[in-house]
Amino acid sequence: MTQQLSAKPMSPLAEFWFYFSQNRGALAGLAFVVFIVLLAVFANFIAPHHPHEQFRDAILVPPVWAEGGMSQYWLGTDGVGRDILSRLIHGARLSLLIGLLIVTLSLIMGICLGLIAGYFGGFVDTAIMRFADILLSMPALLLAIAIVAILGPSIVNSSLALSLVYLPHYVRLTRASVLSEINKDYVVSSRVAGAGSLRLMFITILPNCLAPLIVQATLGFSNAILDMAALGFLGLGAQPPLPEWGSMLATAREFIQSAWWVVTFPGLIILLTVLAFNLMGDGLRDALDPKLKQ
Repeated sequence: MTQQLSAKPMSPLAEFWFYFSQNRGALAGLAFVVFIVLLAVFANFIAPHHPHEQFRDAILVPPVWAEGGMSQYWLGTDGVGRDILSRLIHGARLSLLIGLLIVTLSLIMGICLGLIAGYFGGFVDTAIMRFADILLSMPALLLAIAIVAILGPSIVNSSLALSLVYLPHYVRLTRASVLSEINKDYVVSSRVAGAGSLRLMFITILPNCLAPLIVQATLGFSNAILDMAALGFLGLGAQPPLPEWGSMLATAREFIQSAWWVVTFPGLIILLTVLAFNLMGDGLRDALDPKLKQ
């Protein structure tokens, strides 16, 4: 007697992890992101020194493995005697918080505007999309610099400027997703059943539009960290003595030839963090997009 065994279907979470884990780059990116998050959360306990503490007898000390290095300063010290490792660890907290703030603000505003544009259409749609097109027609970093120049250089103003810069991407993506979902049977059924506009937009349609938005938010996180570092490098972001990675690079420019470690380690941590978020975003795209599933 032949018994036919039917495979038990995977839960949505198990299916997501199955496809995500097929991408080794995404797993590596996720591991590094978790590592950076843990550093940020436990920075007060992990960092060997306070990020603002200056050791006047240990200015421009090289890393511990280099000639002249000291065991209490693993990655060396900067031009005023501050421990680079401690500043990088505390800078992870600041950079991640900034990235989260920028992505959250732009995502919330973009979802609201995109839902309104896609659902109501007509003049409202035209007005919102022309506003998005105007923002997209300007170079992103130059627009952010112009906004910060008007508002004044600070970490809050830089975050608001970058949130506005990233806004059009979420607006266009949300609107496109809404237009692809609005005429489907489940939306028509909800409308016939008497659901109001707000319920249709946020309860019925929005959950089915989240997959591409999650991927875009992950990739936008890396862009936010990179652009905030660029503004900090130009002196328009976090102001000294805050241990922000971009401002650390800005203050280290004069030591490029004489003390390579002061410039190398902040640049390297920015590179690795941005790369990790991009790899993780690619894995999320592969796992959440049905067209890319094997």
